[in-house]
Amino acid sequence: MTMNELYKAAHAVINDAKTIVILQADNPDGDSLASALALETILGDMGKTPIMVCGIDMPAHLRYLSGWDRVEKEVPQKFDASIIVDTSTLSLFESLDKNGQMGWIKSKPVIVLDHHVTSDGIDYAKVSIVEAAVSTGEVIYALAKQENLPLSVEAMNFIAVSIMSDSLGLTSDGTTVRAIRTIADVVEAGVSLSNLDAARRELMKREPELLPYKGSLLQRIELHDQGRIATIMIPWVEIEKYSSIYNPSMLAIDDMRMTIGVQICIAFKVYNNGRVTAKIRCNPGGQIADKLAAHFGGGGHPYAAGFKVLKCDDFATLKRQTIQKATELLKEQA
Repeated sequence: MTMNELYKAAHAVINDAKTIVILQADNPDGDSLASALALETILGDMGKTPIMVCGIDMPAHLRYLSGWDRVEKEVPQKFDASIIVDTSTLSLFESLDKNGQMGWIKSKPVIVLDHHVTSDGIDYAKVSIVEAAVSTGEVIYALAKQENLPLSVEAMNFIAVSIMSDSLGLTSDGTTVRAIRTIADVVEAGVSLSNLDAARRELMKREPELLPYKGSLLQRIELHDQGRIATIMIPWVEIEKYSSIYNPSMLAIDDMRMTIGVQICIAFKVYNNGRVTAKIRCNPGGQIADKLAAHFGGGGHPYAAGFKVLKCDDFATLKRQTIQKATELLKEQA
């Protein structure tokens, strides 16, 4: 099917449904939450009943987005269709899958809206729109424009957040001409980028106790492959203590990215049940995050991706394998 045909097929599913679940994966970020909020607004303006769902609590750093508190942690028992945003990788729905709720999603028509073109896909989706775009918000805007879906200033506000979040303020190599045109459109329609950034900066203010903790994290950063790969490991005791006020990975990963010579940053979280997650961020010249994540069963795009291992008996081996694969991918890209 052509992209226009996929847009029409998605519109048909939406038209036939009344109550629609908007589903984010277990690793929500600015793109996934803003995309969900944009869809909630669009569907609401169409007279639908949208219900946003994510299997985990919204991270504190995303709570500057008005409406984050409407995201529920469980799939409702009665709904007509679902729209999965910002992922097409089933392994990222562990929280909902372990209690059978993804079976409920599977039983009704599913639309996938995503921009991670290297993911495995969701085989039971009725309509999958996976475009090479900088963010899912860009995909939603294209769908809405093509199918004449209502685009209020509120909806465009969230689309702008989505694009600015995943494009690093329109500076990443993945930023498309269409994304820039979309931002121009929404600003012309009344969206204030300065107001959005002011709200984001206000919420980025941190509790005093995070200052010494960040210092300890920075001291533990390790460099590999002649300084091209930076890693940090966050143990369960720190995850448990600090995650409620800030994501420990994000305290360190920006400083890792700003280090001269570093092309790939990997933040590992090691949980008390043997689960390990890895957040991957890349600088221009080392954009292999999607390939590295895919090797370990995860997904993402070239500059930002992640993976999880549900049962890891030997973290040191996993870390060594990750660094080795990252080194190989960098050599292949050179």
